[in-house]
Amino acid sequence: MALRLRTAHTADLDPADLRAARALLDEAFDGDFADQDWDHGLGGMHALVHDTAGLAAHGSVVMRRIRHQGRWLRAGYVEAVAVRADVRRTGLGGRVMAELERIVDRAYDLGALSASEDGAPLYTARGWQRWSGHVCALSPDGIVRLPEEEGGLHVRPGLAGPLDPAHALVLDWRDGDVA
Repeated sequence: MALRLRTAHTADLDPADLRAARALLDEAFDGDFADQDWDHGLGGMHALVHDTAGLAAHGSVVMRRIRHQGRWLRAGYVEAVAVRADVRRTGLGGRVMAELERIVDRAYDLGALSASEDGAPLYTARGWQRWSGHVCALSPDGIVRLPEEEGGLHVRPGLAGPLDPAHALVLDWRDGDVA
């Protein structure tokens, strides 16, 4: 099977690329991938793997701000990772993540992502660390704790160095799922 990995900014993807990625995500998440989830994955870099049948895997990394120990850090936040059902468990998720990690490691203070229970093994096997501290967000009403996100947030220390879980991570606010 001939595979082609392409990395491109959202602005460089044509409408057919975007439709294919959205369709892949809708299928992979059994229709539970909301418009806001899709929006969260736009505006950054995409890693797309194509095979002879079309788009086989996708993921993106967008910039977010995360405060830790009083310092706002540039976070490469991984979003919209999916692999087509017929090629799952063949390493394509790893290929997408390797490309996204390359971007995170070279361009951001840290990497972060929110993982489902099913997705977490992929990330932890690649060295992503489950965040053991508090997770908060800077909401329109001030800083609020997000206990439902604790345990699912994973980080990849980058240019900022190690993070101390004794201090909360405070994510920038966005509509829909904050983490």
